[in-house]
Amino acid sequence: MIVFGIISIAGIYFYLKDDLPDVTTLQDVRLQTPMQVFTADGELISQFGEKRRIPLKLEEMPPLLVEAFLAVEDTRFYEHPGIDIIGIFRAISVVASSGDFSQGASTITQQLARNFFLSREKKIVRKIKEIFLAIHIEQLLTKDQILELYLNKIELGQRSFGVGAAAQVYFGKTVHELTLDEIAIIAGLPKAPSALNPVRSASNARARRNVVLGRMLETRVIDKAAYDLAIAAPVTSRLHGAQITASAPYIAEMVRQDMVNRFGEEVAYSAGLQVFTTIQSVQQAEAKQALQQNLYDYDERHGYRGPVAELWQSTLVEADNTEHKFEQENPLSAEEILAYLDKQSSIEDLRPAIITAVHEQSAEAIIAGGQQVTLQWDGLKWARTFQTDERQGVAPKTAFAIVKPGQHVFVRQQNEQWRLSQVPQASSAIVAIDPHNGAIRSLVGGYSFSQSQFNRVTQAKRQVGSNIKPFIYSAALEHGHTLATIMNDAPIHQWDSNAGIAWRPKNSPAVYDGPIRVREALAKSKNVVSVRLLRAVGIDNIITHLQRFGFTPSDLPRNETLSLGSASLTPLELVTGYAVFANGGYLVSPYIIEKILSEDGELLYQHNPVTACRDCEAAPVATQQAAVQSIDAEAQMDQLFNTLSLDTPLNQQAIAEQSEKQAEQVISEQNSFLIADALKSSIWGGGSWQHGTGWNGTAWRVQQLKRRDISAKTGTTNDSKDTWFSGFTPDLAVTVWVGFDDANRSLGRALWHANMGQQQSAGTESGARTALPAWLAYMQTALPQYPEQPGNAPVGLSSVRIDLQTGLLTNRTDHTSAFEYFKPGTEPKQYATANIQQISFDKAQDKKQDEEVELF
Repeated sequence: MIVFGIISIAGIYFYLKDDLPDVTTLQDVRLQTPMQVFTADGELISQFGEKRRIPLKLEEMPPLLVEAFLAVEDTRFYEHPGIDIIGIFRAISVVASSGDFSQGASTITQQLARNFFLSREKKIVRKIKEIFLAIHIEQLLTKDQILELYLNKIELGQRSFGVGAAAQVYFGKTVHELTLDEIAIIAGLPKAPSALNPVRSASNARARRNVVLGRMLETRVIDKAAYDLAIAAPVTSRLHGAQITASAPYIAEMVRQDMVNRFGEEVAYSAGLQVFTTIQSVQQAEAKQALQQNLYDYDERHGYRGPVAELWQSTLVEADNTEHKFEQENPLSAEEILAYLDKQSSIEDLRPAIITAVHEQSAEAIIAGGQQVTLQWDGLKWARTFQTDERQGVAPKTAFAIVKPGQHVFVRQQNEQWRLSQVPQASSAIVAIDPHNGAIRSLVGGYSFSQSQFNRVTQAKRQVGSNIKPFIYSAALEHGHTLATIMNDAPIHQWDSNAGIAWRPKNSPAVYDGPIRVREALAKSKNVVSVRLLRAVGIDNIITHLQRFGFTPSDLPRNETLSLGSASLTPLELVTGYAVFANGGYLVSPYIIEKILSEDGELLYQHNPVTACRDCEAAPVATQQAAVQSIDAEAQMDQLFNTLSLDTPLNQQAIAEQSEKQAEQVISEQNSFLIADALKSSIWGGGSWQHGTGWNGTAWRVQQLKRRDISAKTGTTNDSKDTWFSGFTPDLAVTVWVGFDDANRSLGRALWHANMGQQQSAGTESGARTALPAWLAYMQTALPQYPEQPGNAPVGLSSVRIDLQTGLLTNRTDHTSAFEYFKPGTEPKQYATANIQQISFDKAQDKKQDEEVELF
């Protein structure tokens, strides 16, 4: 019988041998792990992948967790050769007596073999294959290696694989933070992960946990006191995502799309790639906060649109002048309110709440979880009725005029006070890039990614309004104009014979200053001057010049409305254009991925951006060479990752571009400096307030940052459908857009609110009123890490004292004059006379002019 048994086993083995997979692949197995996306400073932004797994070394796992699995799954693991003879005979006896195949007997090694190579179907052939594979595995790997693979590979429900992921998914903890009862719950999952997990069924999880604890007590892994304590613990669990430490969902989606496009879904989601972005976590958090708070502010000044729902009707009954009561029809009980709130979702920092009581100038509410909150008058008084985008109701005097018991509303905390709120209907976007290389430092594509995945930074092409003017003026400087050139700021009336109407572009506000210097016209955002400059330069020359900044020709209308901002650009395209003025005239390419690491931490890819290099020579040639190098490197990286599969190890060769690539210089350093300097006047204005000639630029509110290296420009389209603010320093360029996703809807105007006093911004919405506050809030946090830089003029510019009214040379040094920058040869040749209406010129004055010129 022994000989017959041996021959039978040998025969079965040789019969199945060709069907058995090669277990040597376990020596170099790569577990499928999700892709992780990080900020530049190592904060986790997101995680993508079908399988949640956190691979751990055996020594990184708590001994009690390991013992729990051994106690319930394979007590004799370290003693048997891969199969447990006693367990097999027990299973055979059950099958022989009852025909029931549900009895186990699989060792941990057998389970590992099944998980890697076989199906879970209960068939004799599969079981025999499992046995042979287990024996092979035991010959190939050590016991610790087998146990480590098993504990990282085992399916534990809710898409979690391995103990590290299970601890995170069910309890939001690392394996070292787990309590004994939580360890027992996880150890009990391999038997039936979908049915026994605590999220699916707390009762099933409790019953299985108690079995595990009993086995641990029986095998003396724990004592009776620990057992009793763990048995008594309640089963509390909910699904936890990855431990996100930096909120940047729009960036995460950009990275996900890029990685899938590059490497395909299988590699992107399962190869454990670690993608490090260019985002700075602190700046990103401030960008999100600035954008959302700005939308709340806009929303509040336009009025309260009412509750989300009314759970029951309440009617106000006045008892006397001081006491007010509500008659409530069928109010819900506290338990019913909580049950209702449990089904509602928070939106960003807005919490669903039910109003339970209203007083003269306060209200009580309950939020999910049963917390009672009080809305004081400061958190209510803003809520006058929304009528239209142009009109709001009267300022409320009591809380009764705003809310009633039974209303489902949203509340949020601001400055540690609860505040009535609502989901903003307007949209916004903010993006900040490094002008030196195009690295995106912050990006928020909308109020809430959970509400809309549409990324307004990269996908929304909107009319840019006056944000286009610096580019128009840049073209004018290339075609003979200077910052001192006098333009006529007067109304334009041009008859269009084809349309049968007159085109009358107007300033906003409709104030006209007559003769005005180009610098002042840009700082004050004079529309008619922009039109006159376009006419002087020519539409073809203007469009050719604008293309240098990376703008697509099809986005640039070939008519005079281009000078007023009828071009449609994305915020990312616009801020890239502004970066040219910030970095000395170089066009950089925005990018988001800095480097990619393998799951083992090996460098696979390092981005080497084109960089603005003022000290380099032959920029265009260097750029062409860099482009070739970039293509070669990209081809190498694509080839590398296209060869990846889950069955083969990642190639550890790092693909990094070593040579520095120089950005193309698209405008001269002198041109970029002149525009950047003129945009500083948009902040600081000019003239003399003491002598009645002082004036402000449209971005004067930026003065509160108290920095002289900032240049900025507002932008507003017709009917305030799009509002913009773009500003930059030599180290950071930032653009903010605010508008409605419905491009036909105007942002309207806010009427004066008697309750708000100075805490408001009444008037027509505009770039300065609507977009600038978000830009300002962001820069208050972002700028301190960038030292202020002196605005030294580049070589090739001269500084000449001019008369502020005529733009001509002057000998006066009082409030009527100032120094202005000029390209050599463009300085004025004449001096202003006492009578500014007449201009004289002679050789003596020409000699004085030469003495006034200071070359840098």
